[in-house]
Amino acid sequence: MANIKIYSTPACPYCRMAKAYLTGNNIPFEDIDVSVDQAAAQEMVEKSGQMGVPVIDIDGHIIIGFDRPKIEGILGLRKEQSHDDPFEGGG
Repeated sequence: MANIKIYSTPACPYCRMAKAYLTGNNIPFEDIDVSVDQAAAQEMVEKSGQMGVPVIDIDGHIIIGFDRPKIEGILGLRKEQSHDDPFEGGG
């Protein structure tokens, strides 16, 4: 299984959508709250080059925002394998 980190904040709606999508598809991930962890926030900026959340790190592949097609592509999910949900892109 891929090593997934989501750099997020509690107030971010796209962060919640990304986490709900992964949880709904039984994909484990590490949730990192950059609003309380300054070292993690700096790590996120170094990886992504920007301050916005969510930033999703899948085995070194960096995704900025909740980009479902990119997540599915990196994880090798076909649309038929993922659960239908209203979360289409954004972030």
